[in-house]
Amino acid sequence: MDEERTVGTPVLRRLNTAAVLRAVRECAPEPVRLARLVRLTGLTRPTVGQAVDDLVEAGWLRQHDPAAASPQGGRPAVRVSLRGRAAPVLGLDAGPHTVSAGIDDLAADRLAAVRLPVGRGGAGRLLDVVDEAIKRALSEAGLGAEEIAAVVVATPGIVDPGSGRILLAPSVPGWTAVNLSAHLRDRFGCPVRVENDANLAALAVAGERSGPGTLLAVQWGERLGAGVVIDGRLHRGTGAAGEIGFIRPSGDVPDTGDGRGPLERAIGAEAITERARRAARGRTGTVLSGDRLDAAAVFAAAADGDAVATQVVDDVAAAFAHAVAPAVLVLAPDAVVIGGGVARAGSVLLTAITRHLAELTLTPPAVEFSGLAEDTVLTGALRLALDEVWRRLST
Repeated sequence: MDEERTVGTPVLRRLNTAAVLRAVRECAPEPVRLARLVRLTGLTRPTVGQAVDDLVEAGWLRQHDPAAASPQGGRPAVRVSLRGRAAPVLGLDAGPHTVSAGIDDLAADRLAAVRLPVGRGGAGRLLDVVDEAIKRALSEAGLGAEEIAAVVVATPGIVDPGSGRILLAPSVPGWTAVNLSAHLRDRFGCPVRVENDANLAALAVAGERSGPGTLLAVQWGERLGAGVVIDGRLHRGTGAAGEIGFIRPSGDVPDTGDGRGPLERAIGAEAITERARRAARGRTGTVLSGDRLDAAAVFAAAADGDAVATQVVDDVAAAFAHAVAPAVLVLAPDAVVIGGGVARAGSVLLTAITRHLAELTLTPPAVEFSGLAEDTVLTGALRLALDEVWRRLST
């Protein structure tokens, strides 16, 4: 019996401490009184008090000035909250054109946000920009690399979920030869995780919604990818789930030799612009002309009633709907949520996609734009990093 008590007491103390820490997190960012922690955890007041003392001493919680005593008398109530900087996390969105870096504290408050262009240069240039973005984010947050508790990196392409190695990344020549996990582990003394960017976008979108269900989250910019979240859990399949950019749409889509998938070449942001240029040739009464035309201008023109732009947007919506309709029929998702640059298109695109999907599916899902827009991927990376920290704390 004495031997069991020696083994069990420290284990129970750790479990109780983890339960109290989770309860404080649920109340964040507001300070919480011990009495409420007793109610939330079901533990006795002395047990909660001991756990709070341990967490304050370890630096995970901070103690606030006691609240005023009640009119009936009694001691002022002790209040505690998360000490966010106890375990800051770093998220990275390493795209072929832009690298975004963010640092959040334990309470999910943003300590730093950096966004840098990549330009040309392939994998070597992208890795240099990643390093520079990390350096600037750490400086902005006033932190050293050794203080970061977890790192999650979003990358285009297919990632081996076990090793974190990048298996396929057509948009960044030479990127598969870079061991990104090892490169970052040499700099940080914490777990480093590399994940597909569309998967992280899906997790971010799922985090904005409440309740169980199935979500198809599409990341749509120059490239297209998707993530599937079922009851809050990411579905990876064998590692390549959601690569909708490689779906072949109807019609002839010439191979440009740049590694993009057929659907990306048909309706990616660059392809939308090219569609508009072709449609506007020889046409009068349209604003779709000039060298500065881009996808955003096409959507804006359609919203203003430009007939040529409206037809281009409808063609794009039809191609998208035909591509994802089989996935909708198989998964029956509650919603298709679109993030990325195209998420700024407005209702003109949503209305067209909704109409075409209704013609192709049995139970059309809601079609929405992500409120996170271009920050979706980085938000997902930071959330996954925080989840990793909380998972370690809980165990």
